[in-house]
Amino acid sequence: MEEHILKSLTLNSSTSTLVTWAAVVLGLTLSACSSVPLNLEPAAMGPAINTPNSLPPGADSPAKGSRQSTNNTTLSPLSQSNVVSPPVTHLDLPADLWERIRRGFAMPTLESELATDREQWYAAKPDYLTRATERSNKYLYYIVQELEARKMPTELALLPFVESAFNPQAVSSARASGMWQFMPKTGKNFALQQNAFRDDRRDVMASTQAALDYLQKLDTQFGDWHLALAAYNWGEGNVARAIAKNQKMGLGTGYLDLNMPMETRMYVPKLQAIKNIVAHPERFAVTLSHVPNHPYFQSVPLNRDIDVSLAAKLAEIPEGDFKALNPSASRPVLLAAGTPQILLPWDNAEVFQKNFESYSGPRLASWTAWIAPTTLKVADAAKRIGMPESELRALNAIPPKMLIKAGSALLVPRGLQKNEDVTQKVAEQGQLELAPEIITKRISFKVTKKDNWASISKRYKVSVGQLAALNKLSPETKLKPGQTLSVEVTLKAMHSATPSHQHHKHMVHSRKA
Repeated sequence: MEEHILKSLTLNSSTSTLVTWAAVVLGLTLSACSSVPLNLEPAAMGPAINTPNSLPPGADSPAKGSRQSTNNTTLSPLSQSNVVSPPVTHLDLPADLWERIRRGFAMPTLESELATDREQWYAAKPDYLTRATERSNKYLYYIVQELEARKMPTELALLPFVESAFNPQAVSSARASGMWQFMPKTGKNFALQQNAFRDDRRDVMASTQAALDYLQKLDTQFGDWHLALAAYNWGEGNVARAIAKNQKMGLGTGYLDLNMPMETRMYVPKLQAIKNIVAHPERFAVTLSHVPNHPYFQSVPLNRDIDVSLAAKLAEIPEGDFKALNPSASRPVLLAAGTPQILLPWDNAEVFQKNFESYSGPRLASWTAWIAPTTLKVADAAKRIGMPESELRALNAIPPKMLIKAGSALLVPRGLQKNEDVTQKVAEQGQLELAPEIITKRISFKVTKKDNWASISKRYKVSVGQLAALNKLSPETKLKPGQTLSVEVTLKAMHSATPSHQHHKHMVHSRKA
């Protein structure tokens, strides 16, 4: 018992001594710091103190059991004049996105009278530039960010000015679509899905990634950005053949040397003109709309089918603004299995998620997909679905005199009792396939001396029995020259269900702002 008390007293005495020394050291430290301004900037903190577990690179560890002498170490207060801080490096951040784009210009300048001509054309149309730049502010930050990540010239961010005036809903006469104007076939080559419910050529993120993939491929192929741009507009095969032709003739093979269609000849000069205006807007008396150097939108996951109008309402933004960020949603409903995310203005993303989670309305989606069980007339399909034929045609863009082919996916009203979302297979692969209706027309003709039942049957591709029955005659009746007969012929509708695809990316076509 006495031994236990003695040990306890000894421990308490040691502890007291340690506390006393700790207080002394703390007092000295605070005394030294009191005469020095507090500065927590990383650059002013100086080198780290070396400890046995934190040694400078290459330093030897102290031998085991050795003691480091502190006899020469004295603690004294530092005056402010003794404190030396290294200079602070100030980051010169771009004032806005236009300045950031200017800093990334990397293409050679195209010296051409056509570029000067286009400068004057754009500068003379301030309303055109204003509309285009105002549209661009939703997409430019994302495009510039992607270009910088790939180490590509930032003037490529201006290419949609030439392609579509930054209109993601733009469709050309040659059927190129979206902000980057992809042709159907080229879009599919770069994994841009095009089905009954969405067209990724209009999708902001997907089409941008595809366009940059394609431009990188063309730059690698031709080793020249101007030729790569010509190929983007005219088709890589056409540019390659034009180069080969000039090589064979001993001519130059640069952009200005090739024999090209007028649209392609003007293509790079247009981009050069816009680049020059962005670089020096004051020279052209142009005012560029302010585009902040920060993200405009962010993506939000979508896990249920939802009407476009309701999605915009839950995000608390106008429906037009919602469609501008989600232009692939050309239908009135978003199918979650095919559109797993939506884009929303940065500040509205959280608003949408909160409102979506608390939504208690009757249903999120008013529309669903219906698969045609057999080839049907539009009127018959409308009866089966239970909606007016005119509405079915308008909702699914079905032209007159067309049949709906079996297996086609159509958008139809969703019954109140139907809660299942559209399956991934239908949402991603559903196609609307149409075929011309067969139309018959009765015509009259006169029998000639050389005519008989067999020759007439062959000429009009109808059986003798049908021909005779239509004219209320017996096949045995002898035909007389000059006799008038009638026959029904079949005519196909003038509309084509599937227009032919072009084999290169862009065709000559006009674009409007």
